[in-house]
Amino acid sequence: MTRYQHLATLLAQRIEQGLYQGGERLPSVRTLSTEHGVSISTVQQAYHLLEEKQLITPQPRSGYFVTPRKAAPPVPAISRPAQRPVEITQWGSVLELINARLEEDMLQLGSGMPDISQPTIKPLWKVMSRLAQKQDLRMLNYDNIYGVPALREQVARLAIDSGCQLSADEIVITTGCHEALSVSIRSVCQPGDIIAVESPTFHGTMQTLHGFGIKVIEIPTDCETGISLEALELALDQWPIKAVVVVPNCNNPLGFVMPDNRKRGLLALAQRFDIAIIEDDVYGELVYDYPRPITIKSLDQDGRVMLCSSFSKVLAPGLRVGWVAPGRYLDRVIHMKYIGTGSTATQMQMTVAEFIRLGHYQPHLRRMRAHYQRNLDIFTHWVRHYFPCGICVTRPQGGFLMWIELPEAFDSVRLNRELRECNIQISVGSLFSAAGKYRNCLRLNYALPFNPQTERALAILGAAVERAMECCMPAIPAAAELPEKSEGGTAVNQ
Repeated sequence: MTRYQHLATLLAQRIEQGLYQGGERLPSVRTLSTEHGVSISTVQQAYHLLEEKQLITPQPRSGYFVTPRKAAPPVPAISRPAQRPVEITQWGSVLELINARLEEDMLQLGSGMPDISQPTIKPLWKVMSRLAQKQDLRMLNYDNIYGVPALREQVARLAIDSGCQLSADEIVITTGCHEALSVSIRSVCQPGDIIAVESPTFHGTMQTLHGFGIKVIEIPTDCETGISLEALELALDQWPIKAVVVVPNCNNPLGFVMPDNRKRGLLALAQRFDIAIIEDDVYGELVYDYPRPITIKSLDQDGRVMLCSSFSKVLAPGLRVGWVAPGRYLDRVIHMKYIGTGSTATQMQMTVAEFIRLGHYQPHLRRMRAHYQRNLDIFTHWVRHYFPCGICVTRPQGGFLMWIELPEAFDSVRLNRELRECNIQISVGSLFSAAGKYRNCLRLNYALPFNPQTERALAILGAAVERAMECCMPAIPAAAELPEKSEGGTAVNQ
């Protein structure tokens, strides 16, 4: 962290803690320079960074002032899904969301698309071009069904940061994380089986289960600590659950990082009831704090954890390069992959392997973590500014997805229809539930460009939310209609 970033972080903390109030004038550039022993240029850069985050506002010939802000909305409470296996629905809504990608004028505020415009992605194009110019026939041929050895070796090295000690032979390259999850699920389940999932959970996983005829039991999930181990234990006692699917690091859509002690508790439950854990770590590399958190796989001693990930969210989704470390289920995963897609396309595997080998991956990763964290600050400010009171918002610890909970009577599906007329689309909360719960919620993507168009879209969304909340909230009775109160203050029934 540079000096100006350190100073900006310190000032931002003071603003958040209320040491500098909204509308209050901040110390002058010269005062801060003397106080912290840094150059005037450093202070100016720090103030510029805070201005970008919209925490402060410059006023000509007067200095910098703290931007007046609404109080931070609370985080959502732990979810309360029905504790029984259910058939999965919502495919029509998911298909509508996918098809909207084809509409060029549609601004997708809720997609799971990363920012692929950053300069650190440019070496990927060069690597791709250089490999194509070699006209290496291996790129046009089938490769080992396990995947290109060079890429598997690089994945094994990267996994060390998450606490995993994997060899290249324990890794299978897949066509994105979606296939990694798919082959993992099919390796341990048959049609009619039951799988436990966090609630809410990624709609892609849900629809995969739906396609395989598998029932889901949704487990209450806290937006700060993750899946409820107590509720999961009750479900395991009551139902013949075959596996649990979790996204413990940078959860989609809630953004939390599951504490290490709860990861250990989840693994202990899986061992006790002899079930598999399918761990989706596709956002794990994008945690803002360093070192990145461990995976449940890193704690696994008996091979029951199937770790799934990809380069879709860190580099680009169009690469379609993912991987799975299936532990004891390796033979079944290979069979499921063979009858599904066979070997993964060779060219992109070689491209990603070379990109990592040449040292481009870690600088890109560091940039994206900082970029998304900065965007989170900006989007959080916009949500505070443009949305009405009465909402709950998650505090993501990584990635680029934010979950917003509105009053119970709110209908985000209806809101989405209204927004489409403005060429704006959100991800409605009901997509993230097997039974269509969370209709009063929505997911936002803050990887979108930080520009006036995006801010305008957030302003339109906030205004639409406010109008809809006014319609769905119960009217307050007029004074003449209020029940009379006794001297003790309690209402008197008429």
